[in-house]
Amino acid sequence: MPISSLSESTQNYVKAIWSLQEWSDEPVTTSSLAARTGVKLSTASDAIRKLKDQGLVHHAPYGAVDLTDVGRALAVAMVRRHRLIETFLVEFLGYPWDEVHDEAEILEHAVSDVMVERLATKLGNPERDPHGDPIPAADGTVVRPPAFLLSTVTAGGTYRIERIADNDAELLRFFDSHNISYGQVITTKPPAPYSDSIEVSIAGSAPVLLGSGALCSIWVTPV
Repeated sequence: MPISSLSESTQNYVKAIWSLQEWSDEPVTTSSLAARTGVKLSTASDAIRKLKDQGLVHHAPYGAVDLTDVGRALAVAMVRRHRLIETFLVEFLGYPWDEVHDEAEILEHAVSDVMVERLATKLGNPERDPHGDPIPAADGTVVRPPAFLLSTVTAGGTYRIERIADNDAELLRFFDSHNISYGQVITTKPPAPYSDSIEVSIAGSAPVLLGSGALCSIWVTPV
């Protein structure tokens, strides 16, 4: 089933379902899908029913929503489009990383498969986008780093930033102002007792205290 045969809405829903599962082990529910896509619960419920009728998801009443093999392949192809476009906008058009998500949301529905592969070639077949998210390969392979949330760190240490969530443009601008980005090596101090904040240091920059919202947006691996 080619991506072009799906409506824009269907493309968005399968991508949203896959994205909800990419960095979380929590089951996708009607309510979480509604929150992710910004629609009413009834609208999300209708969408899931239509996706099931198209053979794109498995779903029992009041149960979790899971992509079928066909649905997953289409979702991964959409994610590949999105992240290649984001990377192109940053590397060739000079977009800041906090603006590319919304632009890619528009452009991903308009480009052809041929253009997607030419973008990949032009970019040198990158494996990660500007936020550190894995870019699926043309064959659908996705290699996710063994990263964990910075919010789960309980001791001081040195870590490499592997991924930063891109759904909050204001937070991305805050990170940018403190030189916090994908690939940076950071040093953390142990959290203070009963505190949900962690002090983070980057070479050449002043230490910054990150609260829970920021910590839950950064994935790291030990160095």
